[in-house]
Amino acid sequence: MNPALVVLAAGASSRLGRCKALTPLDGVTVLQRILSADAGHDPRPLVVAGPDFEAISAAAPNDVDVVAHPNWAAGRTGSIARALLERGDRDLLLAPVDCPAVPASVFLALRQAWTRAGSPPLGWLAPRHTSGRFGHPIVVGRDLLRALAGFDPDRPLCDLRASAEPLLSIQVDSEAVLEDLDTPQDRARIEDRLRNERG
Repeated sequence: MNPALVVLAAGASSRLGRCKALTPLDGVTVLQRILSADAGHDPRPLVVAGPDFEAISAAAPNDVDVVAHPNWAAGRTGSIARALLERGDRDLLLAPVDCPAVPASVFLALRQAWTRAGSPPLGWLAPRHTSGRFGHPIVVGRDLLRALAGFDPDRPLCDLRASAEPLLSIQVDSEAVLEDLDTPQDRARIEDRLRNERG
């Protein structure tokens, strides 16, 4: 089963001071970067938006579904539960806007690894940086996600990992899977990296 791309963009971005999804990084918005990195794999990507729903809706391409999450302030896991109302019959490839510059090669590697594993309905797949740290985006199986019905919206999604079968990872060398866009300083650092990589 081909996982549905879900861009998690429901936060207030208060420390950044602007809508995170629409923040430009080296000339391209965060939302554009994520959608482009996974382009061609999901005909109708989904974006879960919070207080910036109208602005994100106006900026999103026509082939992208943007849904409002009214209870966005309660926690990110609630955003995933909102996504399940739209894509509950599919595995989900969850891409938070906090990790804004993950390259297409990582998205492709995740999708290929998920397919090789047989699209396990109870599975969990994450990129593991060569440093040993796990990052984003992640793929979560459709049956495992059903357990979110009993989760409080602020309970960490990683609590599902203990129930995953199988628990999978792929090794990547891209630092982008570990990045956290949270402040203007984070944005400047990520832009510097992107410019250096571009040469």
